[in-house]
Amino acid sequence: MSSISRRTVLAATAGAVAAPTVSTATAAAADATTAPSAGRQAASGLNPVLRTDLLTRVTPRNNWLVTAVAIQYAHRIDLRGGTVPPTAFQVRATVGGQTAARTVTRVYSNASAEVDDRSHPGRPGDHLIVELDPNDSNARASGTDPLPLDRAYSVRQVADVRTPEGEPVLEAGPFAHRNDDVITPVVDDFAARSFTDSAGFELDFRLYQPAGFIRNPQTRTRYPLVITLHGGGEVADNNMTQLTSNRIAVTFAKPERQRRDPAFVLSPQIPLPRPMDGPDGTDWTDAKVQAALIELIDTFVREHSRNVDTDRLYLVGLSSGGRGIYSLLAKRPEVFAAALPTAGWGDAATMDRITHIPMWADHSVDDPVVPYREGRFGNPGTWTLMNALETAGARVSRGEWANDLQKAEFEARSRALLRQARATRSHVLFTSYTAGTTPVNPHLSWAQTYENDVVIDWLFAQSR
Repeated sequence: MSSISRRTVLAATAGAVAAPTVSTATAAAADATTAPSAGRQAASGLNPVLRTDLLTRVTPRNNWLVTAVAIQYAHRIDLRGGTVPPTAFQVRATVGGQTAARTVTRVYSNASAEVDDRSHPGRPGDHLIVELDPNDSNARASGTDPLPLDRAYSVRQVADVRTPEGEPVLEAGPFAHRNDDVITPVVDDFAARSFTDSAGFELDFRLYQPAGFIRNPQTRTRYPLVITLHGGGEVADNNMTQLTSNRIAVTFAKPERQRRDPAFVLSPQIPLPRPMDGPDGTDWTDAKVQAALIELIDTFVREHSRNVDTDRLYLVGLSSGGRGIYSLLAKRPEVFAAALPTAGWGDAATMDRITHIPMWADHSVDDPVVPYREGRFGNPGTWTLMNALETAGARVSRGEWANDLQKAEFEARSRALLRQARATRSHVLFTSYTAGTTPVNPHLSWAQTYENDVVIDWLFAQSR
């Protein structure tokens, strides 16, 4: 979360000094009647809290978590190289009717309401960031739906803050501050929209628009379009959990990826009551949903014809979203440039229609929800679909490794598989994850997929 959200106001700080940190001690009273400088205002205790915000993060495996509290003060905090021990602040969360403490892990000042992921975080600014342990049992920001987090957290300073020289800066007090808002970097940059198709069926969706397009909507720059298809657990009416329940759409909109590959990201959500009229009882193959999805994509491309690169439309999906990919590719084989189906299943009889489409599929060997070979509802899983593609004439490059490798080793394995594919002129890659190596649940094979820069770089390199 080192990048600043577009909702954060950027301000240049003239004459910035070394990165601030603070230490605690018992504060002495100061003269509040003096007309102080910004530094003396803080030392005199006249640095009131303006607002308190929760900072949340969409994580690869633990979904949506509250990871910090940002406290904004009226004046800049600069404590001349000290540190703030976590014991200086107490944080409590009321979630699901239960109130319990959160574990404070580190505290530092910053110029904006954002977490600093560096090992030595912080810089002079008017915010104090109180980081929280993501492993706390009450760290979740959502269940099936987002949790009601407005004013759900309280934070209280319980020890005075001083500079290393002993000058008081922030005084402890009897009052706790409730959070005013909830900030989720990247997710907050997605606009909430909806689309009603010609049959009257409505799909909510979220849309990320690249910064260059926002700055100049009249630009003739053409951007790829990434369409993300969520899994069955995100069927809902909140137009949120398709972004926060799994780290899929966020992957393509995060600042470091957009700097490398600016793109539109379209993330629809299937509504309740759950449509289950598809040929194998799934959601993205439901006739109403699929018709609306196709019409949504076509309409978006038409409305943005100046700026969408129609040779670079990508489908990305997990679980029943992977099922949606195989179905949609077979019905519109001339439209999409590439796809990333994870833990999916499909109709082996249609694989001969999509042998020309670049794909990088992955699946855990021991997946109990969508079995690797057998799939679901009478349609086979990824292993069988890859065999059908080979039978139909596609070259499939296969690799298997553990799904709990560290990122560097994981990407090294992916890079080796990609070299193998290029050497054999194969545009279909298939990664299997060894049994017992997918953390949390063997079905969650996608936790590393969207953190894998080798795979995402490969996707953006594809063009029709």
